[in-house]
Amino acid sequence: MDDTDSPLLVIVDAANVVGSVPDGWWRDRRGAAERLRDRLASDGLPGHSGAVEVVLVVEGAARGVEPVPGVRVESAPGSGDDHIVDLVARSGDRSRLVVTADRELRRRVTALGADVTGPRTVRP
Repeated sequence: MDDTDSPLLVIVDAANVVGSVPDGWWRDRRGAAERLRDRLASDGLPGHSGAVEVVLVVEGAARGVEPVPGVRVESAPGSGDDHIVDLVARSGDRSRLVVTADRELRRRVTALGADVTGPRTVRP
């Protein structure tokens, strides 16, 4: 299977998505990332009927969140944004969708050919 036949690669900026709703996430960043992971595992990418590969990128206090079936979790060694850009750059010609509202990150990944969508795509 070549890259164009691969499932859509959905890379989720956990810090940005979790931080998009003031629901007390700052009291338990790791727990908030785990709740997002679990929602992604159960719901996938709402509105998308095709196959997806979901990667949740965590950083800071959320590092160490474990993967679950349907969601690969990557702990960024430094900046989550830099790690997301690296994932996009290494993903070849496959279709990529980055979930973030961060303007600078959006600019960086679209320059590499990725599509972007905002946090509402994966938030209830």
